Amino acid sequence: MSVIARCEYAATCRLLMTQLDRAAAETTDTAVTHGKLTWLVYIIGAAIGGRASVNTCDENDTMDGELVCRVLQLMHAADSTLPQQGGCEKLEIAMMFFFEQFRKIYVGEQVQKNSKVYRRLAEVLNIADESQLLSVLMRKIITNLKYWGGSEQIISKTLGLLSELSGGYSCVRKLVKLPEVQFMLTSHTAEQFPFLGIEGVQPHEMRCRTMLYTALGRLLMVELGEDEQRFHEFIQPRAVAFESLIGLLGPQDSPLYASEHAKKTLIGLARDLRGLAFAFNSKTTYMMLFDWIYPVYMQIVVRGVEIWYAEPAVTTPCLKLMGELAQNRNQRLHFDVSSPNGILLFRELANVIVAYGSRILTVDVNKKQLYAMKLKGISLCFSMLKSALCGNYANFGVFRLYGDEALDNALNMFVKLLLSIPQNDLLVYPKLSQTYYVLLERLAQDHMPFLANLQPEATLYILSSISEGLTALDTSVCTGCCATLDHIVTYLFKQLVQKTSNKPLNPRQPPPETSNMFEQVLQRRPQIMHQLLATVLNVIMFEDCCNQWSMSRPLLGLILLSTDEFARLRASLIESQPRERQAQLAHWFHSLMQGVEPNLLTRNRDRFTQNLSIFRRDINDLLKGPSSVNQPANNDMMTS
Repeated sequence: MSVIARCEYAATCRLLMTQLDRAAAETTDTAVTHGKLTWLVYIIGAAIGGRASVNTCDENDTMDGELVCRVLQLMHAADSTLPQQGGCEKLEIAMMFFFEQFRKIYVGEQVQKNSKVYRRLAEVLNIADESQLLSVLMRKIITNLKYWGGSEQIISKTLGLLSELSGGYSCVRKLVKLPEVQFMLTSHTAEQFPFLGIEGVQPHEMRCRTMLYTALGRLLMVELGEDEQRFHEFIQPRAVAFESLIGLLGPQDSPLYASEHAKKTLIGLARDLRGLAFAFNSKTTYMMLFDWIYPVYMQIVVRGVEIWYAEPAVTTPCLKLMGELAQNRNQRLHFDVSSPNGILLFRELANVIVAYGSRILTVDVNKKQLYAMKLKGISLCFSMLKSALCGNYANFGVFRLYGDEALDNALNMFVKLLLSIPQNDLLVYPKLSQTYYVLLERLAQDHMPFLANLQPEATLYILSSISEGLTALDTSVCTGCCATLDHIVTYLFKQLVQKTSNKPLNPRQPPPETSNMFEQVLQRRPQIMHQLLATVLNVIMFEDCCNQWSMSRPLLGLILLSTDEFARLRASLIESQPRERQAQLAHWFHSLMQGVEPNLLTRNRDRFTQNLSIFRRDINDLLKGPSSVNQPANNDMMTS
């Protein structure tokens, strides 16, 4: 519609204005009138949004101004009847669509401030510039939040508009100067905005609260600086709610213990604070929030997870809040060298993971509800642990040095949760698989001794999941599996070299005690490393490998660990070729290892990667030949 409208824009605008004036003047059959107005507002919004895709002129901007004036007049007329008569939900949703299209074109960083749209708005509605228009938009947002709390769709779209407005660098600085915004920063209560209340609001209707507090957090940050007093004034309503929970989640013999009111209060608080934690992306503002929530209020969140562990409506917002607090976005968690905050934060994260994980493992659900009831929460725990391990704000050596079991408890719970997931489901749910493989890569990089001490059952599960991930369609999963496998085979190769030489890597210090993970795995399933070698080689030779460099890094280690198996695979591949090509393929395999030494030093790895690039190019040329080998047969042979 936006493209069609711009073909003869003058005629289109005249038609739209005539129809809108006629529909607005109708006084009978209100439902039909609202239907007409709804469609017209949608079409006008689409027409204005079409400006982005065509060459325009000042005359078109003037006509846009005429349309905007009429929609704003319609908005004022509809809002004036809200307190007494209510309004039309569909028309309000159309209004939000219109304002979103208008914002994209005429409000923001790249907009021409002398547009003729504003000239027409000044003549008709006395709106002379963008700041005055933003004031109109903010009054509309406040009106919707006040009167449409029962419509999740209107609230969501209204907060979406507020979020977009608060996301612009120059726009947000204009917003904070408006009295409407200052009103929202000081009056974000259930009395002003009923959807922030508890009574009559269902848990799923509280999702919008995160969007609201993300926008309010951005607006607050503009002029907050280091003013802790202003922050505490802003956060005071949330503090009152937390204080009420201390009694509601106290002794179990209390008549209000774990009541529906307490549950909804916790859900709302978790969603509110997650929005603030997302918006506070500077060290100063994050520390204000952290000092306020730690330790008392954070323990209430943990307590809520312990009580309602089987109710995703509670656990999901709580786990997401803790996961957001663990995010080191913009280095906001770069604590001072003498600060214990990084360690304290990780301990609370570990407490949440253990509290949720130990209880959710006792819950039995059917296959259809598996993700909603269990796997989603487990995925959030994995994401939380991943953020903590990748954040670089906690020295994990401190935990074992001082006998603190927080790290071990979190890692052990990760293994228990992992083993509870059917292996076939790992790649079924994208969010779960992506989070798991990134977390596994981090563990293999920095916590390999922990992985090396796992029981064979867990080790086999991890290696099997890596084997599946190597052939995943998601490139990020495949690349992460390559990096994880590289860390594992490097560790095993170093252990093998050390064991063969009978000398510790550091002659002044005896080698640490490590489990014979490799030997145990080979005893239970000796073909696992062979399968990994075959899978990597198969992907490189016969598939469209878009991450060849990543694949090359673990391949050298696998070859050095399984030289006999590599020789068998090489012989099988050569024999599978037509006789006239066997000598050529044998030469390529010889060239692959030409100049490569039996070690995993960086220079040696780079040499192997260069050889592999040439090897793969030659193999591709061979397979493109007229008498190329049957690829499915090779795939079956490689993975057998």
